Amino acid sequence: MGESITFWVLAVVSVIAALGLVFSRRAVYSALMLGVVMLSLAVLYAVQDAPFLAAVQIIVYTGAVMMLFLFVLMLVGVDSSDSLVETIKGQRFWAVVGGLGFAALLALGIGNAVAGSPKGLAAATEGGSNVSSLAQLIFTRHVFAFEVTSALLITAALGAMVLAHRERAEAKPTQRDLSRQRFAAFGRTGKNPAPLPGPGTYARHNAIDMPALLPDGTIAPLSVNRYIARYEESKGILPPEVAEVLEQEEAARRAAQANGHGGEHGTPTVADEARDAGPDTEPMPEDGTGQDTVVAGRVVRPRGESAATEEDGK
Repeated sequence: MGESITFWVLAVVSVIAALGLVFSRRAVYSALMLGVVMLSLAVLYAVQDAPFLAAVQIIVYTGAVMMLFLFVLMLVGVDSSDSLVETIKGQRFWAVVGGLGFAALLALGIGNAVAGSPKGLAAATEGGSNVSSLAQLIFTRHVFAFEVTSALLITAALGAMVLAHRERAEAKPTQRDLSRQRFAAFGRTGKNPAPLPGPGTYARHNAIDMPALLPDGTIAPLSVNRYIARYEESKGILPPEVAEVLEQEEAARRAAQANGHGGEHGTPTVADEARDAGPDTEPMPEDGTGQDTVVAGRVVRPRGESAATEEDGK
């Protein structure tokens, strides 16, 4: 009774997974559905008193072969479009021949199982357990087929290595080459060869969205990730005027460096405007709180104080 219930439950699961395997539009989903079918077969083997086949089904097929399928899919690319050009001439003809041959073998196997007299499992394992009887057959009567299978597995591994191998068109750049490229770019465009400062360096706090300050007190716009800056601008956290001023300041600094003037005596920066604001600018306390920044005639308060002010108002 329990065997029948297990069979019907797993039969429904296997059929649904097989349909998902065939009709799924994504290759990764099809591979996962194939894994469900393999696991269902492993359970059916275990119910039929074939523990060795169940273990091999889980370890070899579900574990190794399925992982190989997923690895190849990730290597090729799950979103890559298939080529519409037939690269191998005559492949459709041989595909039809192979399909007809497989259908004939399947029909013969089903006919033999239905019309023939099946031999029970007890008679097949009368010389010992299921594992020992199967091992005896593999390494005596079917040893040649077993060795050929081993050779095919080795060939498949070598084929995967050949497909994944890629010859370099040029030598890999060393640290010396990268350093020379950075200083050559500095000589041509004035780009700083040193690493950019991290967010919050020399600022009021080290939050990831707080721009770093350069040694001359100006803001380093490139110290904040551009995705964070765009997000804050879209959410209204960073005013568009501030973002525009930062972009204009960076463009002016690059133009001054390209002309050989430098940032100190060139276009006035945001920090210069804040210092020239006069009485409107108060000295920053020692604890680093309570100071507002004047940018383009606007007062930009720290985010923590803005949130606290809103909560007090509510």
